Amino acid sequence: MQHLSKLLEIDNSNLAWVLRLSLHGLRTQLQEALKTAPTDPGSRACQELLRELDILLERVSYQESLSEETIFFTEDSSSWEDVLEPVTNELKSELKLRQIREALLSDRELLNHIDHYQFLSTNDNDLWNEMQHLLLRVPEKVAHAWQERILTEVSQLGATEDKRAYLSLPFTRNESIYPALTGKVRATGLCLSDQVDFDPRLMVETCGEELDLLAGVVSICLKFIELDSSLHHALKSVDRFGVRSLNDEREKSKYVTALIDRFRRVQTTADNADIAVTLRARLDLDEAIHSLVYLPCADRYSWWGKLQQEARRTLDQVVEKARHAGYQVQIRPLWGTYADVFNWSKDDLQLDIGGVRGEVSACLRVYAKINDEVLPGRVLFRSS
Repeated sequence: MQHLSKLLEIDNSNLAWVLRLSLHGLRTQLQEALKTAPTDPGSRACQELLRELDILLERVSYQESLSEETIFFTEDSSSWEDVLEPVTNELKSELKLRQIREALLSDRELLNHIDHYQFLSTNDNDLWNEMQHLLLRVPEKVAHAWQERILTEVSQLGATEDKRAYLSLPFTRNESIYPALTGKVRATGLCLSDQVDFDPRLMVETCGEELDLLAGVVSICLKFIELDSSLHHALKSVDRFGVRSLNDEREKSKYVTALIDRFRRVQTTADNADIAVTLRARLDLDEAIHSLVYLPCADRYSWWGKLQQEARRTLDQVVEKARHAGYQVQIRPLWGTYADVFNWSKDDLQLDIGGVRGEVSACLRVYAKINDEVLPGRVLFRSS
């Protein structure tokens, strides 16, 4: 996919435009074929290919316009330039969302959560998604205020919400995360859907149980790693000495492998006769999920923070089962002043960005005690 990505991301290229159009057609054909042959030996490989196509097409501009508009090439078409001129002119135009971008970066309250962020997008579709991804990391009250303001401003630019041009993430419920746009500004949106298959690497199908929520959260994590270049990891088993950017392909590969392995471990131990084995596997997966972080760390009460907390709350049911089986179990998420929690944790990492000085910025792993076995927690904390 390396050369596909390279061509797709070239600005003002007619060849890139033709490739995008072809890939949209290929994706549609494969989706329809998969519906009619779900038991085909190539179905799993086809799902993998569709996932890769989704990632490729999400990264480029004007996905919505390409999916809605069909261009017919006839003998009356005088040249490629005549056909491609509207698209080329639009690509050359100035970013319509530029002023909104600048307003975000000048908001002092927002800067407390995003520090000195720099936008990388070079077209409106990517910029729309980058701005929205940024707001998923800040307290929901702040995010909602900005989302409403942004929708008001894009409406003045001649854009309206589009109910169709969404990238769907697999989950246990349907929920709009942020809208798509059509009109003068065209951009894709993002939503949760219970009609989308979990990431095929997890090798799990919807079964209506607690495992579905975890499969959804892990699938979302895996998708966001491809969509958002700001993500880092702090998973101790991969690298205990720092917070590493997932733009590094080696770090990304190691973290993704560890996350998937820990999910599969949860699958294989779900019905273990020894509930303590199940609990340890769940604690390890919880750590992997919470070790996917931003710098500065996402706020606990942001969209990201609440999604991670939703996954963590599933530990409560396993803890209760262990207690009913006769185990003495303690679980303690580590938050607040670092001086109050460091005796419960180990191999913590100190940050000099974001958060409140002297306080925990992210609880990567909860403290746990199973009978006499102590499993220390792990945190990221802001230096005093």
